[in-house]
Amino acid sequence: MLPSDRRRHIVDRDPSTAIVNPTSGAAAVDLGRAVAEQVGRVIVGKADQTRLLTVALLADGHVLLDDVPGVAKTLLVRTLSAALGLSFSRIQCTADLLPADVTGSLIYDQKRGEFEFRPGPLFANIVLADEINRATPRTQSAFLEAMEERGVTVDGTTHALPLPFMVLATQNPVELKGTFPLPEAQVDRFLLCLRMGYPSHDDETLMLERFRTGDPLAEVRAVAGANDLAVVRAAVRAVHVAGDVARYIVALTRATRETPLLRLGASPRASLALQHSAQAAAALAGRDFVTPDDVQALVEPVLAHRLLLARDAAIDGRSGADVLREVVAAVPVPAEGGEDETDGPRGEAEPAAGKPSAGEGTSAAV
Repeated sequence: MLPSDRRRHIVDRDPSTAIVNPTSGAAAVDLGRAVAEQVGRVIVGKADQTRLLTVALLADGHVLLDDVPGVAKTLLVRTLSAALGLSFSRIQCTADLLPADVTGSLIYDQKRGEFEFRPGPLFANIVLADEINRATPRTQSAFLEAMEERGVTVDGTTHALPLPFMVLATQNPVELKGTFPLPEAQVDRFLLCLRMGYPSHDDETLMLERFRTGDPLAEVRAVAGANDLAVVRAAVRAVHVAGDVARYIVALTRATRETPLLRLGASPRASLALQHSAQAAAALAGRDFVTPDDVQALVEPVLAHRLLLARDAAIDGRSGADVLREVVAAVPVPAEGGEDETDGPRGEAEPAAGKPSAGEGTSAAV
């Protein structure tokens, strides 16, 4: 049993109530709908954010929730973990939080006369790092190995983290006093960056009614377990990515490195992230192949947080999202020739698919 302290809250759900059949050909679709239904019982009007969280979950990635306080960032993460029947751990990041408070540490066992590793709050399926930018750089670095290698090393011994493992971190972009900006190496490890936004008038009114008499989170039921999720993830990785679509992904990320509007473009890790996210989005849509539309819909949430603006672009008031829209508009879109076929390579009959001419890109634009 993990020791409890002020920085951690563990919730374990019984996955025996899972209602998604992972062996079904439409398992990803069923999972997406079931998760959206359960989250929708608590969170009002955030269907897009819920879908993107599900994309990250199926793509085996981590998510950064960057928005102002009070817009249900933490509640969304707690609801997602409850809907998936996974263990949940919350780390409230503060300036005095130490790396050992996150990863765990060696404790001397007087009865046995030896040191014993006591796991920290990172040892959970879904880890919420609340206000991660309030932790010191030393503590922020404790997340790096866990996010990339799915393990933590303490005193020279590497301990595997439970699978699935997903970090969902929140940060407040407006209150910067006493915070430590995340280094680019860590930001690049987040598959997606999401913003919640304020609810509409009707959604906020419905929220008041929903929470008037109780907490709807208690009514959320688990729709899948860890084993179910592993099967669905394997099916997602089997989603076909045609050669021309893969080249389109690379063309987009390379364009961010070449534009003078950015001093830091998307890394090769970003190309992998965009491909895996597009595979998950296609699976959630009930398809076994990725289309350029899947890629374009995910360009901003996957790439924007990884970019650093050039000085002139920043002075002009542009954002990373603005630059990405220009990049997407400039990069030719591959033809959809064989995207709907399910046998054999798709789209490879197109000549020079990696570098289509401007005329071909315009006529084939999706």
